[in-house]
Amino acid sequence: MSTRVRPGTRQRTLDAVLLLAGILLGWTALGAWWGADILPSPWATVQTLAEIMAAPDFARNAWETLRAFLLALAIAFVVGVTLGMLLGAHRLAGDVFEPVLMALYSIPKISLYPVILLAFGLGLPAKVAFGVIHGVVPIAIFTIGAVRNIPRTYFRTAGMLRMSPWRLGWRVLMPAALPEIVAGLRIGFSLTLLGTLIGEMFASQYGLGQMLMHAIDRNQADDIMALSLLLFAFAVAASLVLLTLDQRLRRGLRHA
Repeated sequence: MSTRVRPGTRQRTLDAVLLLAGILLGWTALGAWWGADILPSPWATVQTLAEIMAAPDFARNAWETLRAFLLALAIAFVVGVTLGMLLGAHRLAGDVFEPVLMALYSIPKISLYPVILLAFGLGLPAKVAFGVIHGVVPIAIFTIGAVRNIPRTYFRTAGMLRMSPWRLGWRVLMPAALPEIVAGLRIGFSLTLLGTLIGEMFASQYGLGQMLMHAIDRNQADDIMALSLLLFAFAVAASLVLLTLDQRLRRGLRHA
């Protein structure tokens, strides 16, 4: 088996290294220009992050955020994929309700905060609800597009085999639309995380979002940058994993 690195892979790695170096240099230069009170240096930010992670209450806050986020993402994924398959498989319904979804999604989510708080109160349900309303529509829209692009022969064959709607969705639509669904999940992942954090800022006593809100209230630039770096690293790592999965699924379909 050949172990040579492909030129495309080597170029992408070089681009990533150069991008990271550029970000660090720009960050350092801006920090020196504005001052550490406004923008701490990368090294100072990493040191602050290490101190935050070593604090006794960090594990509880991180777990609160992770639990709320994973629950919100699971709900957004199941609801988004199910809704997307239903609207994608029935073109008339999709043509009617897809613009409605887009219109609803264009509403600023923060305006729904009083309604969510009134319905769910402070705590986990409100954070989960805020995460779901951010992530469910992109997943549904990607799924609608994916199902519409499935060849109609798939539906005719399923009809000849007298498949139930459940078997049609699970055995036919889901495998055929999976690459596009994963692409939608990448977008929904980031937006669900954002929604969960915003929910924690306003509707929770615990969580990384609440820690970030406290740091903002106290104008603690070092804590703000450290927590932002942690959340950014988590989002980027998860996005890269989903991107790799998406690429492998697409290669598998091309070679099938």
